[in-house]
Amino acid sequence: MTCLTSMEALKGFDIDAPRWDQSTFMGRLKHFFNITDCRTVLLPDSRLDEAKALVESCRAGSVPPGTTVEQLHYAKKLYDSAFHPDTGDRMNLIGRMSFQVPGGMAITGFMLQFYRTVPAVVFWQWVNQSFNALVNYTNRNAKAPPLVARWVPFAAVAAANCVNIPMMRQQEILNGIAVTDEDGNKLGHSRKAAVKGITQVVISRVTMAAPGMIILPIIMQRLEKYRFMQKITFLHGPLQVMMVGVFLIFMVPAACSLFPQSCSMAVSKLEPELRESIISQYGDRVSYVYFNKGL
Repeated sequence: MTCLTSMEALKGFDIDAPRWDQSTFMGRLKHFFNITDCRTVLLPDSRLDEAKALVESCRAGSVPPGTTVEQLHYAKKLYDSAFHPDTGDRMNLIGRMSFQVPGGMAITGFMLQFYRTVPAVVFWQWVNQSFNALVNYTNRNAKAPPLVARWVPFAAVAAANCVNIPMMRQQEILNGIAVTDEDGNKLGHSRKAAVKGITQVVISRVTMAAPGMIILPIIMQRLEKYRFMQKITFLHGPLQVMMVGVFLIFMVPAACSLFPQSCSMAVSKLEPELRESIISQYGDRVSYVYFNKGL
């Protein structure tokens, strides 16, 4: 009787149908609580493969006798947490969303603890960015065209610059940077000037990397279609390194030249207290302040 009841419950069961309503926040929350359960990272690959086999059997309409709905739900949970939805391949452990809690917990804890020296900050930022890059790659859309996939490194570099540069120069954003008049006389410290300078540096760094990381993938994709290139795959890496070097010979000075090293900002755009201080001392004689934006 129990077996019959179980078989009846499985009739019309769609294992790929969402268990909770995905049109609501609570439904999505339950779904992601389920598949990001960090306990699943402790399971051996053999157990994950068994879950995958059960999911695929259910999709094929041949569920093993005695299987319950709860067993199918659990198998789907393991499948969603460990296997890529596009390729069906088992994802590397560190890149899984179910590893975000232990991985992020450890790395963030170390970043918060070891902040007093520049080498420590640089090292843990490198670890953090490496971890994020691995997670982003693991959870990519694997059905993207090959050329789009080749541009992933540029997206990663651009994103890293947008985070790393402000992070490394956060004291300038918090405390401001020295601003002067055109004769070099110090007028005070401005946080808005720091933000403008750092923004220009980020743009320059992204521009510096763009040609090599956007144009070169197009060139390589076309070259790889030729027979002679298919015979020297071991040289593709060195070839790309050399071509990137050619791009950078021109792009490093070009990107650094996008904005003046001595940046300027209208007094009217400064913080109210600094603006009032300058006006009270110099009146209309100082309409712009100047500062080193850095590189």
